[in-house]
Amino acid sequence: MRLTEKVVLITGAAGGQGRREALLCAEEGAIVIATDVNVQALETLETELRDVSDKDHMTMIHDISKEIDWQRIVTEVKERFGRIDVLINNAGIIGNVESYHHTTIDEFHRVMDTNVWGTYLGMRTVILVMKEQQAGSIINVSSIASMIGLGLSPYGASKGAVRSMTKSAAGDFAKYNVRVNVVLPGFIETNMIKDQLENEQRHDWYVEKTPLKRIGRIDDVAPAVVFLASDESQFMTGAELVVDGGVTAI
Repeated sequence: MRLTEKVVLITGAAGGQGRREALLCAEEGAIVIATDVNVQALETLETELRDVSDKDHMTMIHDISKEIDWQRIVTEVKERFGRIDVLINNAGIIGNVESYHHTTIDEFHRVMDTNVWGTYLGMRTVILVMKEQQAGSIINVSSIASMIGLGLSPYGASKGAVRSMTKSAAGDFAKYNVRVNVVLPGFIETNMIKDQLENEQRHDWYVEKTPLKRIGRIDDVAPAVVFLASDESQFMTGAELVVDGGVTAI
């Protein structure tokens, strides 16, 4: 198995892409600590994780925009397992899909607090454990909205910041043997864009923009995350792994 006995902390793990990543990590032998704000969905995920393997998996309530939550989570995981091998900063929100001049200041702050501040706090807190153990892999989840203009304000801006932070952290953390990479999904069938996909015109637009002519699935993204979590990518840091069916290639 590719993640045997690795302690993997993943945020936003209760639904969609995060849930699949958590389950695939468990299938690959990891001890999974899954965090989210959705209590009911976490309870369901906990059962699913235990069905996958008999590892000592954990689910924890976690608001990633709160520093005190990160400190609590990391302290508890360190005390219980002695280490954190992988951090997957998966949690994020799309916010209201509005143009810049229609986006409210409060809405802009809400998206940035979750997507940017939450990712920053995760790296800032977990690196203290990884520095001590002189090993680790951090995977941030950005989006192709950080690469091309899709009219997704402030989501695109927040994901651009995640890309930039990944590069900076990769250079900074390399001396501790900690790798930091980023996954950039394209149009993926998750609850985040469920309403848009139910609109036939919008759905067809997504397909038309994708050279492989289909909407991406969560099973297209999760293996990329597992690869970056595993030792198979041990010479990769600061890398961008684009999973978009070719959207950004043309």
